[in-house]
Amino acid sequence: MTRTFILEDLDCAHCAQKIQDAVAKIDGVSDCKVTFLTQKMVYNVEDAKNEAAEKEMRKIVKNTEPDVTVKAV
Repeated sequence: MTRTFILEDLDCAHCAQKIQDAVAKIDGVSDCKVTFLTQKMVYNVEDAKNEAAEKEMRKIVKNTEPDVTVKAV
């Protein structure tokens, strides 16, 4: 399943790369892409691991960029 999120107030290209790399390592996630200019993250996740992966993704974003708000599209 493909998931898309807006990373509202993402203001650091380096942090976007760090988030992308960390989310790509979450169990069940593949093809993670964070686009700094559009503040968008898209990744594929196994259906059975979707809930756990999203929880971990939100934790990674909050630890990397505390001021970013994650919104599902």
